[in-house]
Amino acid sequence: MENRALKVLSPMNNKVSLKIIPGHFATGYSHINLYLDMTSMKTRLNEAKEAAKTMAKFIKNDTFVDTIVCMDGCEVLGGFLASELSKAGILSMNTHKTIYIISPEYLNGQLIFRDNNLSAVNKKHILLLVASVTTGITVRKSIECINYYGGNIESITAIFSVQDNVMDIPVYSIFKSKDLPDYKHYKISDCPFCQSNQKIEAIVNGYGYTKL
Repeated sequence: MENRALKVLSPMNNKVSLKIIPGHFATGYSHINLYLDMTSMKTRLNEAKEAAKTMAKFIKNDTFVDTIVCMDGCEVLGGFLASELSKAGILSMNTHKTIYIISPEYLNGQLIFRDNNLSAVNKKHILLLVASVTTGITVRKSIECINYYGGNIESITAIFSVQDNVMDIPVYSIFKSKDLPDYKHYKISDCPFCQSNQKIEAIVNGYGYTKL
């Protein structure tokens, strides 16, 4: 499927690109017609830096950010984003006057923060960083987890999003639906590919893909 990959440049920064692969793919909650490969932005130094520079522009100067909670393997990107926000003068309210970068953990199907990380969440100003927002289900679970541990979510930042907000929290993304007009996601029961007996090529999520 990799030989079908196409590159899309961000209209905000031509040094940031997204690889898209057309086909029939299954996520945990829907089926999609384009797999969005964000690997380079999450694992390569230069691409992660440029993506972080672009994301930092979304955050207003009067916003407080104590902690970046990273989902979908975005920790490298989160580190660079914290650096960019610090350069831009974004303030932290925590004792150490710096930005924490942490990720929750799945335990028996539930998102949790271990006790040693609670001080970075409870009563802290949180920026939630995710790879993509489509159905919003994963993001809602993340929000519920952060709220449970007493965090205050300021905004959600994503590489790609089809939604402008989730649970009344704004979502800012490098790539939007208008940048990928052919992108479609379907309820599993309404998937036209399944209805035409087209086999699923891979199971995909924010971490990557596994071919079937």
